[in-house]
Amino acid sequence: MNLLFIADPLESFKIYKDSTFAMMREAQARGHLLSVCEPQDVRWRRGEPVTALVRDITLTGDPVHWFSAARHQPDERGQALKDFDAVVMRKDPPFDAEYFYATHLLEQAEREGARVFNKPRALRDHPEKLAILEWPRFIGPTLVTRDANDIKGFHAEHQDIILKPLDGMGGTGIFRVKADGLNLGAIIETLNREGAQTVMVQKFLPAIAEGDKRILVIGGQPVPFCLARIPQGGEVRGNLAAGGKGVAQPLSARDREIAEAIGPVLAGRGLLLMGLDVIGDSLTEINVTSPTCFQEIADQTGFDVAAMFVQALEAAVARQR
Repeated sequence: MNLLFIADPLESFKIYKDSTFAMMREAQARGHLLSVCEPQDVRWRRGEPVTALVRDITLTGDPVHWFSAARHQPDERGQALKDFDAVVMRKDPPFDAEYFYATHLLEQAEREGARVFNKPRALRDHPEKLAILEWPRFIGPTLVTRDANDIKGFHAEHQDIILKPLDGMGGTGIFRVKADGLNLGAIIETLNREGAQTVMVQKFLPAIAEGDKRILVIGGQPVPFCLARIPQGGEVRGNLAAGGKGVAQPLSARDREIAEAIGPVLAGRGLLLMGLDVIGDSLTEINVTSPTCFQEIADQTGFDVAAMFVQALEAAVARQR
């Protein structure tokens, strides 16, 4: 297959841990051809299909100069997205206005015949913090609001809470407020911007000490191992980007229950790959833009997550054809 990956700049990849790189490596090993572009390279003009300025690349196996490109910026070639066998959207959050616009361009490409994974409409319909609201039986006490008094009331009820912005990633902008309520007012002002921005508030889950588990679901089926991201050094956040330690472990019965309930439903809506975040027994987020942890799980357990993904991608393309 000819595959197009829409991603962040290749030069920014940390290939020892990057999941998009793991996908590319597995795809090339299976004989597929690789092209790449960034979201700003995608365009549409009346009378023409959605096109992108793409670079055709080959992975070299060298840890430093890890790819070679047939063309270099700004000399990429233009190609219609519908001419690829599959388009894999792997741009990292934030899900900002530009990401939103990109999903509309990709949806237009779908109307022209492109096969896009994850499905653009599904990316829009499942914001990573708010997607959990559909599954209340799996989540802990949670509040979504702009109102400062609502947040203060939630704190009074639960005493120990986590506040986070809806558009954050990698643990950015997350605050914990304990029973003393220290700095709660200032934190609310910072996050809700005087009532202009919606905030998610959740009861603090002590099980975070055992890790914020990333459960990958591919083609509706859970990967049998998750990565527990364990906070370090007094940090409340387990995110790897915030210094958390990743420890791979088999799924618990509760992990599997959550994944098997949610996975097939969201796969049916066009989410080939998702990452469920679970603390203890509670679902906290559903990641759909560019879920990671492929390499950490593979390195620690030997389970080839990238192979499972590329096989699912091949099967999805075959079905759509």
